[in-house]
Amino acid sequence: MTAQLKDKEAFQRMNFLYQAAHCVLSQNPENVELARFYCFTQRTIARRLVLRQDPSVKRTLCKKCCSLLIPGVTATTRQRRKNSKTRFTVVRCLSCGHTKTLLNNPDFCLWADQPEAQMEQQKRQDSGKNQPKDKKPGGSAVSAQSNAQSTTST
Repeated sequence: MTAQLKDKEAFQRMNFLYQAAHCVLSQNPENVELARFYCFTQRTIARRLVLRQDPSVKRTLCKKCCSLLIPGVTATTRQRRKNSKTRFTVVRCLSCGHTKTLLNNPDFCLWADQPEAQMEQQKRQDSGKNQPKDKKPGGSAVSAQSNAQSTTST
């Protein structure tokens, strides 16, 4: 129980740092260094406590310099096509020049958002697998015996 409380506090701290970085850049776009420090601290907390960040948060952070990627302020955004169907969004950090290529498919669903990835769903499926296969759900062994006798007598 203490581990959950510790993680909750860490997630709240990381959320605060992320929001603080956004506020700093919205008030003064020249404060890139302070926003970068907040994002670096957020990343350090996540690494030290081995916490997973949401993919939407990770997409807005530069992996190389820990800068917050805001299109038009600290990053440039371009749309690219590999072929007629595959589209990509290319985000380039203006501080270090690192590029990040993201798939731009409206039908794509992250693994974390799929129902199979949820622990509650897996527990329900596992409990359903533990039932014996020879018994029918809702039926009893007596009714199975009476069905077997009726088929052999006819």
